[in-house]
Amino acid sequence: MVTRRDVALRAGTSEAVVSYVVNNGPRNVAPATRERVQAAISELGYRANSVARSLRTNRTMSIGVVTPDSSNEFFGYLTRAIESVAFDFGYTTLLGNAMEDPEREGRYVRTLLDRQVDGLIVIPVPGSTVLEAELDRAPVPFVILDRSLDDEHAVEITVDNEQAAYLATGHLLGHGNTRIACVAGPESARTTIARVAGWRRGLVDQGIDPATLPLEYGTFRLDDGYRAGMEILAREARPDAIFATSDEQAMGVLRAAAERGLRVPDDLAVLGFDGIERGRFSVPSLSTVQQPMEQLADCAFRHLERRIRNSGADALPKNFSTKLVLRESCGCRSSP
Repeated sequence: MVTRRDVALRAGTSEAVVSYVVNNGPRNVAPATRERVQAAISELGYRANSVARSLRTNRTMSIGVVTPDSSNEFFGYLTRAIESVAFDFGYTTLLGNAMEDPEREGRYVRTLLDRQVDGLIVIPVPGSTVLEAELDRAPVPFVILDRSLDDEHAVEITVDNEQAAYLATGHLLGHGNTRIACVAGPESARTTIARVAGWRRGLVDQGIDPATLPLEYGTFRLDDGYRAGMEILAREARPDAIFATSDEQAMGVLRAAAERGLRVPDDLAVLGFDGIERGRFSVPSLSTVQQPMEQLADCAFRHLERRIRNSGADALPKNFSTKLVLRESCGCRSSP
């Protein structure tokens, strides 16, 4: 069996340096030395004993990620981006899909802790009290991504949802729309609350009473966007624009508009939220509030990893800006 000593001899360095390369720390290794060690590992077929390492370091080099709905492209992209950065740091990612069920979410947290992950990144199910109880008992660090909890000590990585929705509403108003409806996510979700608040504030600033305009709550899913769109567009006082709190919902609205015989954006402007890749390929292409998904995922992991190592994660950012990506569905010319 190839040992760490064999690798050190082949690379012309010490066993400690081999350990630093294999474990990605705790000390830095010069790039040229790292390349020699990695070449020796490849040539000799060396494999580190992960069980022995975990016993020695009290770390398994694994993290758990719990997402509310892996079928939603936004959450799917976030988890893929987390897995990618974790892999670069030498961590394995274990994924749990809560399927918008608080009990299932809590069970996944317990299961991942039983697997002795070094930390958790959780995108919470809206309104879950089970999660908070489980995390209060968690013996490892955790980070909340995209959403919020009633825990003043929790590290939360998110964007300014209210301001983003305010700017999106203002853009629709700038196209001359005055009857802007809102297709919203779960009523208990703080992201929904913030985005609806931004929509309302944008209308009030222009002297429009949001209480006179349609507001439909549901999930962030495509089918709920379609359902809400069909209901709103069947009303006698039809809106001239719809702001949807997710891109999945917005694409459901596009389908509803087509079935109602409405042309987007001529008869109805539509603007979504998230910036998922599929929005580029809808017909018409979807205008959206784009979240910096890679930055959010990268920051969430780095916060977690530094807490695992107890090395000053508070210096990292926690809040990020969004940007409007203006395409055809709001009446603008398409952009990438």
